[in-house]
Amino acid sequence: MDSQQITFSSIVKSLGLVFGDIGTSPIYTLAVIFMLTERTEDHFIGILSLIIWTLLLLVTVGYAWLAMSLSKGGEGGTIVLLSILRPLLRSGRKIGFASVMAFVGVSLLIGDGVITPAISILSAVEGLTLVPGLEETPKVAIIGVALVFTTLLFAVQKKGSGAVSGVFGPIMALWFGVLAVSGIASITQAPQVVKALNPIYAIDFMVHNGIASFFVLSEVILCATGGEALYADMGHMGRKPIIAAWGIVFVALVASYMGQTSFLIRNPDAGNVLFELINSQARHLYIPFLILSLMATVIASQALISGLFSIMYQCMATHIMPLFKVDFTSKELHSQIYINSVNWALYVAVVLAICGFGESHKLAAAYGLAVTGTMSITGVFMVWIFHLQGRHFNSVIAAIVCVLDFIYLFANFYKFPHGGYWSILISLIPLTVILIYTRGQRAAYQRMRPMGKEQFLEKFAEEKARGCAIRGTAIFFLRSLDKVSPYIVKTMFSNGIIYEQNIMLCIGRTNEPIGVTWHFDEDPAEGIRVFEVAAGYMEVVDIYQILSEAGIKPRVIFYGVEDILTSSPVWRIYAIIKKLAPSFVQFYKMPVHAVHGVISRIDM
Repeated sequence: MDSQQITFSSIVKSLGLVFGDIGTSPIYTLAVIFMLTERTEDHFIGILSLIIWTLLLLVTVGYAWLAMSLSKGGEGGTIVLLSILRPLLRSGRKIGFASVMAFVGVSLLIGDGVITPAISILSAVEGLTLVPGLEETPKVAIIGVALVFTTLLFAVQKKGSGAVSGVFGPIMALWFGVLAVSGIASITQAPQVVKALNPIYAIDFMVHNGIASFFVLSEVILCATGGEALYADMGHMGRKPIIAAWGIVFVALVASYMGQTSFLIRNPDAGNVLFELINSQARHLYIPFLILSLMATVIASQALISGLFSIMYQCMATHIMPLFKVDFTSKELHSQIYINSVNWALYVAVVLAICGFGESHKLAAAYGLAVTGTMSITGVFMVWIFHLQGRHFNSVIAAIVCVLDFIYLFANFYKFPHGGYWSILISLIPLTVILIYTRGQRAAYQRMRPMGKEQFLEKFAEEKARGCAIRGTAIFFLRSLDKVSPYIVKTMFSNGIIYEQNIMLCIGRTNEPIGVTWHFDEDPAEGIRVFEVAAGYMEVVDIYQILSEAGIKPRVIFYGVEDILTSSPVWRIYAIIKKLAPSFVQFYKMPVHAVHGVISRIDM
């Protein structure tokens, strides 16, 4: 994907897929910032300078340059950074620490996924109050309209985004065009805002406002939320088209923030700055702009929801989260998936956020903590990787960006008692599941007491010699023939179920994001064959299709089911997770009529 050529079409598609979140930040960023600080021209210019240099350093340098130079198979994201870092580490303790950091980063992204749709949709709907006759629209009506859009958004997820993704790009292109034109037109009325390109005004604001300016940073970071999508979505569109599109988006965003600042200089009491600016410039086009802003926020939310599905699939594929039922919504794009349980759990959380906070500026008080946490973890990984790879110049630049990430992170702790706890509490749910599940899987495997390869083959030969083999082919799932799972031993030797052909199917995940290979190993014994499938951690694998291509027609498919017996509260949670999660046979959509589960009891 990195070699993908830059075309007009690829740039437009990138605008719709990647930049929805950061592209809708101008709706609420300045309005929220100036609820915290005095409205003077010096403050307007200083904060504008902070916004411009935040976009330049954290997004352009941090993501568009540094992070996007680190990829595997053209893919990006927290899991990719972990897969790059692991081979460079020699200490098991360091690998464990890096893994936990990645788990935290993934969990924070999920926590951020709750706030983003809520604040984007609610802030756009609040623009209705500027429509003549709707100025006194009650708060409950605003929330109701936002909930209608939210419900429709999540209800259509099952159909997949592929059918409508073609229009996302042109709509977002129009959105950025309107932001740029509106901003440039406003700049001409107060051209002094151009001074903000000089970082000295940002530094001057920080120096002269002391601790208050530090707290303001917790809202300034809102301009960069969604910047992580440049890296996370790199595999969908390619590095070059995304970077080219970011050049366009950056100019449009800077023009919009400058234009809004110019409007504030002329109208210092403005509240909903962007909507009031557009309303003053073209009153007769305000309602079309409001509709456009609603479409842009829905697109931003749609891109984030689809991204969360991909993140969850990566977690399942790398065995750090339990399996969920996955539906494939596109025959052409393997990345187009739908996870019903994740979709509706996210919907409930978004609805609670909209109803609980009620107003976009209150949601902004909860927004940013999870985002800056993810940015900080990405920064640490980049410094670590560049250092170990001997890319010292990149390592130094990454360290500077990482320090800035942590400054913004510490500033956002100010939000914790004002609603920031919300995204952290949401993030703790997947993090707890990941930690309990990974520890439980390790502990359960250690207690299963698998049979060694030599002993198994010897026992199999004895049973096979008795001539009691059943006609046909049976498939058994296992990790490796070196340690044969107890359910296979129980099936073959305790229950006497041995087929003419017994295929040991080993499914492994590679460190690469994409690619699927399969082959037969050398047969370890007559009647036993080992079939290995190796898939990238982002691949949606159709095992039954692979079996068909390999000429394997199973009469029966066996898999192990662990029945956990425990008095430990932690392992009870693990047991519940195991019971609620579909088996990996269901996950890989094996034919139901041929599947048989064999229960093994494990005392934990």
